Amino acid sequence: MSAEEVTQLVLRERQSRDRGWYEEMAACFADDCVVVMSWYTGSGAGFVRHTQQATAQRGDLAVHHLGPPAVRVHGDRALAELPLVIERRVDVDGVEADIASSCRSQYRAQRGADGVWRIVRITSVYEKDTITPALPNTRLNIDPQELAAYRPSYRCLAWDLNRRGFPVGDDHLGDDRPEAVQAQYREEMTWLRQARIPSA
Repeated sequence: MSAEEVTQLVLRERQSRDRGWYEEMAACFADDCVVVMSWYTGSGAGFVRHTQQATAQRGDLAVHHLGPPAVRVHGDRALAELPLVIERRVDVDGVEADIASSCRSQYRAQRGADGVWRIVRITSVYEKDTITPALPNTRLNIDPQELAAYRPSYRCLAWDLNRRGFPVGDDHLGDDRPEAVQAQYREEMTWLRQARIPSA
């Protein structure tokens, strides 16, 4: 039952974000939650607030296409890894384009004293991304050297957000830096093993 509760928790957080249900999204996070993504690092409450503000400023709401999460539960803690593709319709100098960013989100969830599971951390691991014209027979005029300046695991995402005034750093987790990703997995499993196990 706990694995199903955690599965529904992470799916509800993503659905609420995509649909703009910000109160329901906020209810998914613990008070001390930390979120680490390409464009935002901070508290869960701040993530909800900045998501709402960024959506209003950019005028484009990202859509997340989700794969089945893998969930591990140990006592009052759980880890869920959710594969997803982030899709956004953008404007590139008057030409409509689609950015598709493949990544996986790692969720830490913890069951509170009230028996409710809440998210205590989200960490994104980026895999690859693409940018393509939205309409046939149109062409994107993008200098390849501009894109080459960014890391391959999230270059199109970073290029677009940076040019819009949403700075994206060069130090995020990505499959082009496998040692850092493996260290992240070890850290997650260590956290899970430190769970409180209720006495019989």
